[in-house]
Amino acid sequence: MIREYRTVEEIASPLMIVRMVDGVTYDELVEVELHDGSVRRGQVLEVNGDTAVVQLFESAAGINLADAKVRFLGHPLQLGVSADMLGRVFNGMGRPIDGGPEILAEEYRDINGLPMNPAARDYPNEFIQTGVSTIDGLNTLVRGQKLPIFSGSGLPHANLAAQIARQAKVIGDDTSKFAVVFAAIGITFEESEFFVSEFKRTGAIDRTVMFSNLANDPAVERIATPRMALTAAEYLAFEKDMHVLVIMTDITNYAEALREVSAAKKEVPGRRGFPGYLYTNLATIYERAGRQLGKKGSITLIPILTMPEDDKTHPIPDLTGYITEGQIILSRELYRKGIHPPVDVLPSLSRLKDKGIGEGKTREDHSGTMNQLFAAYSTGKDNKELMSILGEAALTPTDLLYAKFADEFEKRYVNQGYEENRSIQETLDLGWELLSILPKSELKRIKPEYIEKYWPKKEL
Repeated sequence: MIREYRTVEEIASPLMIVRMVDGVTYDELVEVELHDGSVRRGQVLEVNGDTAVVQLFESAAGINLADAKVRFLGHPLQLGVSADMLGRVFNGMGRPIDGGPEILAEEYRDINGLPMNPAARDYPNEFIQTGVSTIDGLNTLVRGQKLPIFSGSGLPHANLAAQIARQAKVIGDDTSKFAVVFAAIGITFEESEFFVSEFKRTGAIDRTVMFSNLANDPAVERIATPRMALTAAEYLAFEKDMHVLVIMTDITNYAEALREVSAAKKEVPGRRGFPGYLYTNLATIYERAGRQLGKKGSITLIPILTMPEDDKTHPIPDLTGYITEGQIILSRELYRKGIHPPVDVLPSLSRLKDKGIGEGKTREDHSGTMNQLFAAYSTGKDNKELMSILGEAALTPTDLLYAKFADEFEKRYVNQGYEENRSIQETLDLGWELLSILPKSELKRIKPEYIEKYWPKKEL
């Protein structure tokens, strides 16, 4: 039931206070009609007795307290969903911005959705190939997983996001059933154009639904954008049986919009001025990803966030790390060396990687080679530090081979550019090629039968 009021008492952008309301509920959608007939939208943020606090999605400029008509629509913010969304670009509120027609919705869904019941969750255990060696080989992504990318200001996370969106697929499955939902949150117009043109250039747009919220759009719209994306993903995954990869960039912009609205509501701030409920709020987004028992589809989530001052202990990456299953960390040091994508493999972690690898999924030797590559790279980096302090003469011949391995590993395994799409077989073979720099006796983490089977015939 639609109810209309002319009792706006105060506006403190992006909030508006409406008095003498009746039957209004939390999260209800609101329309504000101005004296010139134009309409702006908002949603109910708080109800206290007969007073409602409305959060505006657009600017409050030009709203006259005396003659503004406020309509409460009786339902929360919704997104019209349909299979026709694939190949389309929407703004942060779900309206098409690619010049195409409106979507003919099969149904309208509340964008807040519901967190998945833990008892209804299916365990993630199928390998997703991204074509990026540092992820596929060492920090494997599994279908239904939440694996964030921790980046820093100025690092090329946008290129990596576009590469994963373009290349990702479930091995041995019908790739037509694979879709990407891409949510750009608070990014610049230039970045938005980069993603759109990149997806069009490679044809990836045909299987992609893109939501683009720009930096000059209202902060409140930023809070809706990831929920719009997940609502579209839930429909494609659980109604259309698709494997959906959701990529969100940048979660830091989302959290800062949350802080802005919290400050406008005069709430008591928590760490670094963020609201005390930041953890709960992020969980309402991240926990919508996963697999459901009895459903063929799945939602795999890669949120990207830029760590302010490259600080892993900042509340946003800190809380994200608690909720998700690992993290891929980009390194400024590798970026300065010209290595792309600059993935820092040692502090990166995928907590579910063991579940998606091995015989029948990737290859029988995957687990052993992965552990050996980690160990060898770590030893090689330590030896390079010793060499810079004590000089080359202080190292044994084996130590020098480890140092050589670390350099080759960065140059050939980590560094692959943004256009190369490596299959998991190519990644594993490259790992063996690099391990052959070391004596066979050093490969203590791989079963002897695998060493005999996969050791390269031509040594470097």
